[in-house]
Amino acid sequence: MGKKNIDIPMAAYFVVAALLIAYFFPREGKFRYQFYEGKPWRYGLLTAPSDFPIYKTDQEVESERDSVLRTFEPYYRLNTEVITNEVERLRNNYNQKLRGKVSSAYMQYVEKSLHELYGNGIIATQDLDQLRKEERQRINVRENAVAQPRYVSDLFTVRTAYEFIINNCPASLDRAKLQSCDINDYLIENVTYDADMSEKVKNTLLQSVPIASGMVQAGERIVDRGEIIDNHTYNVLRSLKIVHEQKSGGSQTQGIILAGQFVLVFGLMFCFWTYLWSFRLKIFYNRRNNLFMVLCIFVCCVLTELCVSMGLFNVYIIPYAIVPIVVRTFFDSRTALFIHLIIVLICSLMVPFPHEFLLLQIVAGMVVTFSLKELSERSQLIRSAFFIFMAYVISYLSLVLFQEASLQKINWLMMLYFGINFILLMFTYVLVYMLEKTFGYVSSITLVELSNINRPLLKKLSETCPGTFQHSLQVSILASEAAAKIGADAQLVRTGALYHDIGKMWNPIFFTENQTNINPHSQLSFDQSAQIIIGHVTEGMKMAEKEGLPKAVTNFIRTHHGRGKTKYFYNSYRNKYPDQPIDDQLFTYPGPNPFTKETAILMMADSVEAASRSLKEHTEENIVGLVNRIIDSQIADGLMRNAPLTFKDIEEVKAVFIEKLKTMYHTRISYPDLKK
Repeated sequence: MGKKNIDIPMAAYFVVAALLIAYFFPREGKFRYQFYEGKPWRYGLLTAPSDFPIYKTDQEVESERDSVLRTFEPYYRLNTEVITNEVERLRNNYNQKLRGKVSSAYMQYVEKSLHELYGNGIIATQDLDQLRKEERQRINVRENAVAQPRYVSDLFTVRTAYEFIINNCPASLDRAKLQSCDINDYLIENVTYDADMSEKVKNTLLQSVPIASGMVQAGERIVDRGEIIDNHTYNVLRSLKIVHEQKSGGSQTQGIILAGQFVLVFGLMFCFWTYLWSFRLKIFYNRRNNLFMVLCIFVCCVLTELCVSMGLFNVYIIPYAIVPIVVRTFFDSRTALFIHLIIVLICSLMVPFPHEFLLLQIVAGMVVTFSLKELSERSQLIRSAFFIFMAYVISYLSLVLFQEASLQKINWLMMLYFGINFILLMFTYVLVYMLEKTFGYVSSITLVELSNINRPLLKKLSETCPGTFQHSLQVSILASEAAAKIGADAQLVRTGALYHDIGKMWNPIFFTENQTNINPHSQLSFDQSAQIIIGHVTEGMKMAEKEGLPKAVTNFIRTHHGRGKTKYFYNSYRNKYPDQPIDDQLFTYPGPNPFTKETAILMMADSVEAASRSLKEHTEENIVGLVNRIIDSQIADGLMRNAPLTFKDIEEVKAVFIEKLKTMYHTRISYPDLKK
């Protein structure tokens, strides 16, 4: 039942990731060819699948529309009622007010001028300024349902109309009296902009501009391999791409495309899920590991889609090889290569030239696998990035020579893209550190660095507790050899062994290996001594947290005694006070018991190495008896109950311990003195 509860969330990660990746895929039907003007056609013979127009470019259409708009003459409406109303008002005012001031000759002149001005048209000042700004020579003036062209220069504004009346005053009339007639009162605009008619005519003109410059007949030859794509061929290919993508549109087609994309992506994701389930159960049943793997695939695929659809940069700038490098750093080479294959297969569905892309990226993934076979130094990451760069360059040049048989066809800009890719790969060093902090991983590189005995904490251990430090070194030798024998992580055990007893720096004199002739336990009760000995575990955890050691290393500090007892003081108390009750917790380590192969090996190595120092004679018989007695006692006490070790593993560990202890304690021959 517990397995079922784990399976569902793990599978859900991959299903959700597949849905999101498919969602970010390009929705239009993907045009299978990539082409550039002035470059050779890299595919076989291409003929027209059906009739289609040769579309003009956006710039060409826009230029023709601008040319048409320059001939456009806007429409204005002439209000014929204005002249009638204003002349009528002029006559009424003359009869009522002006008759006594001026003669009828003034009224006749003004009335004649109004007819002339309104006949030409009086327009608003801002409208006239706009016409001049647009350099319009003529406009169309609609009177009733008929439009007549009229020159802009013949139009008046209220101000120029008033000046026209005053400036053209006959010599027989007094200009001062004419100005006193309030001529401005009879001057208003009678020509207004007709927006509806203007837009209608403008749209008709724009629609008359053809968006195509010809037709291609079905079956007509377009281009063949190796031909240089000139401007005409480029426009034909561009038009074919437009027609292809238009036919792939529509909600129903979009749904079919999305379904196909999801099935493809999920199928590839399912292959990776099956690989983990079949060969990497430790990764498969760990939710954090699943999330990490899915994020690696998702981020690469979405970044590729954005790069291709938005044209941000060339796809070869994306450092795909960074994923197998990181996965190899934290896991193993086979998983790294497999996840890289899944990523490049999915991304090949989006990129132009998918065959070229697959070839280059698969070669890069293989180079990662070979160059990081034994990963122990960060400098190897830099070296691997250089090998990847060289693999890209050599593979690309070889592919071009194979396909084109000419150095002239090499796109040297690709070298720049590979160079940028190389620079981005150099940041793997920083990325590994960030992922270690984010996901709680510990890489073999970090373990090697932590096992450097010149690190401040280990150096302090060697100076403060020289006996404990030597004990830790011997334990690391025993444990790493045993781990390598049964397929556990030898580097992790080696590093954990060096740090497992750092808590003894808190009170070194209370531990036998650091004592000289004084034993402070002689002044303490058995339970007090036991608490001091037990305290080195909790103090070690405090030091490890302060130092920022990874959890994988601190686990060795917590578990190297498990829930065992300080048997020396526990047995001494029971022997001295056989009839008194005893609180077992006072003599029991806080634990927990070992729960991995590595922590279990360290517990066995720690106890065996410490006990081996008490042997009076390091004969093979004594060593074999000691190893069997110590490890069998730990198993009998239930300390190995949670460790995933088989009986065969334990027997192999015992055999390694026996051989290593025999080597450590082998007898040296004495050198004879030179006789004089």
